[in-house]
Amino acid sequence: MIVVGGEALIDLVPLVEPPGALLPRPGGGPYNTALALGRLGASVAFCSRVSADGFGEGLLAGLRAAGVDLSLVQRGPEPTSLAVPSLAPDGSAAYGFYVEGTADRLFALPPALPPRARALALGTCSLVLEPGASAYDALLRRESGRGLLTLLDPNIRPALIADPAGYRERFLGRLPYVSVLKLSEEDADWLGGRAGDWLAAGPSAVVLTRGAAGLTVWTSDGAEYTAAARRVAVVDTIGAGDTVNAALLHRLAGEPDPGAVDWPDVLAYAAHAAALTCTRAGCEPPYAAELGLSR
Repeated sequence: MIVVGGEALIDLVPLVEPPGALLPRPGGGPYNTALALGRLGASVAFCSRVSADGFGEGLLAGLRAAGVDLSLVQRGPEPTSLAVPSLAPDGSAAYGFYVEGTADRLFALPPALPPRARALALGTCSLVLEPGASAYDALLRRESGRGLLTLLDPNIRPALIADPAGYRERFLGRLPYVSVLKLSEEDADWLGGRAGDWLAAGPSAVVLTRGAAGLTVWTSDGAEYTAAARRVAVVDTIGAGDTVNAALLHRLAGEPDPGAVDWPDVLAYAAHAAALTCTRAGCEPPYAAELGLSR
């Protein structure tokens, strides 16, 4: 089982017609990652705190339909977090957030994860918003100590980070507990580091998404591999990075040593899955059958 921890929220996606209208869509990096894993046929559980409001019920219904285990989900009466993406001409998105007093940021450290858990993924807003961020940090340290493969996707949202220097220091403090660090070029620029420095701090692999230039991985044994992006008609890039997370986890969860995997194959698989997500509005990850897979 792969456990994905972090926020579930609603993206208010702007529509072309009528001008100014917003379409509510399920979102949040961890939510999207769990959804994508379920559609790829992985055994996956979502670990979060979700509102009991109508948006929260809809979010859980989407995960349930994808076959995601919800037994680790905490519930609360507070409202669901909202994100408002603004789309650039190339389909890339920037975000504004409404997160004060919302349910997901009140996540509490759960008891030990199920014995069959093999991997844990964390990322995005849940790494910033307290008190939940500290609970996710404790979860990362605990489960890394038990030997789980851990994936961290910082997925930087500058609008949420009041103390950039403090966030960067905290990010570095997480790396000894991380097996695979996945981040975008924009994340890397904002953090101001290099793959070699991050590898030296603990991860076995650093995966960098580079938009139309594809994906690159650096491993702790000194290897470097790149996979080209697939050419598609891009509607938007919402959820593309989250789909990469899911593809990586799906391939790596059964491999105890990320440095020993067939990285060119893993990256090509991730690039294919992300490309299909980019052809659809909002985060609509592909199903296994769309990638030519039986599961």
